[in-house]
Amino acid sequence: MLDSKYYKRALSIAWPAVFESFFIALAGMIDTFMISSLGPEAIAAIGLTTQPKFLAITSFFAISSAVSALVARRQGEDNRTKANQTLATSILISMIFVVITTIIMIRFADPILVFAGSDESTHTMAKEYFNVIMLGIVFNALSMTINAAHRGAGNTRIAFITNLVSSIVNIFFNYLLIEGNLGFPALGTKGAAIATVIGAAVSTIMCFYSLRKKNSYLNLKEMAYGGIRISKTIAKEISNLGVNIFIEIMSMRIGFFITALTAARLGTDYFAVHNVGMNLLSLSFSLGDGMSVAVITLTGNNLGAGRKNEAIAYGKACQQIGFIMGIIISIVFMIFGRAIFSLFFNDPSIIEKSDIVIRYIGFIVIFQILQVIYGGSLRSAGDVKYTLFVAIISVTIVRSVATLVMVNMLKLGLDGIWIAILTDQASRFIGLRHRFKKGKWVDLKI
Repeated sequence: MLDSKYYKRALSIAWPAVFESFFIALAGMIDTFMISSLGPEAIAAIGLTTQPKFLAITSFFAISSAVSALVARRQGEDNRTKANQTLATSILISMIFVVITTIIMIRFADPILVFAGSDESTHTMAKEYFNVIMLGIVFNALSMTINAAHRGAGNTRIAFITNLVSSIVNIFFNYLLIEGNLGFPALGTKGAAIATVIGAAVSTIMCFYSLRKKNSYLNLKEMAYGGIRISKTIAKEISNLGVNIFIEIMSMRIGFFITALTAARLGTDYFAVHNVGMNLLSLSFSLGDGMSVAVITLTGNNLGAGRKNEAIAYGKACQQIGFIMGIIISIVFMIFGRAIFSLFFNDPSIIEKSDIVIRYIGFIVIFQILQVIYGGSLRSAGDVKYTLFVAIISVTIVRSVATLVMVNMLKLGLDGIWIAILTDQASRFIGLRHRFKKGKWVDLKI
């Protein structure tokens, strides 16, 4: 049994990050709920944009993950100047990717969405939503990068507050713009996209404001020391971690895309149910993601200071807390799953289909939360080549093959989709847990 200090410290870092991720996921569910008033076609249309949208922000996920690990390590080394230079460099690199990504995604929106599974009933709604989101991607890139740096420095409350306010703003403008309330125009799915962008813009403004505070470990004055520019040395450090994380995420997107494409071909009703199920899964992911933020900060700080045993202890503490969270949310989904789905659908035949998702999701959430935390420990140490290897094996190969076999060959329909998801999460858990237990990850240098 670990000393209670590890749990207390882990929870003090984790709770803002857990609530931040939870409210982001909850806002996504509320988005879907508010859009559900337009019918299952609207839910399906928004669901079709999920994988292309995440594909578009993959580079920013990679940069922010690298920045978080690097800032945590530099703080452990007591090198505040380099931590701030890391943030400045990452912001400038992100802006280059923003321009490239926005141009590509808007220019090729039609073929991308058709490939994602859109048809005559969903394509127009999906495209108008997707284009607005892509135009606002600059705000996602900036807020993700700044918040990731704050998390690496252990200041998880800033990211929590900015994303909480962003989610509230998003929901408020959803109310105004989806169905046209208080005199605003009824813009449907386009209104939902505009609301999302407005929320992201507010988050970005708050992020930059946080950098003006003199007592902040990361601030504009420190970032501007010596001039705000792309440091070649730091850019290489970001690249060494970020490229592997980027490839890892892209390889995962292949598996996710195949799952989404296969689910979309089951029909609008089944895909709408699947999309709500994925929203529920994102809630459980948010808990693991929040604990992952804590483990990256705590293990990164201790590895930077040369305290390897402390890094391992904090990794174990976060995993044990995550396991308890997984059990709780699993019980909630198993008991109240159908009631939750009934909030999104009125048709009893569609609600009945939700039993398929509920059958598996209670097991999946436990594996999901734990594998995300194990992955955070390894990434904080720079063990990104191994996490890439696990992603390719589990998501790109195991999940994709299982999906195609279960659905196309064994004709298991939506059951097949969720059996494949369970197989993927379990295999990732086994692979990452094995690496953590071996303990060699604490000897890596970044």
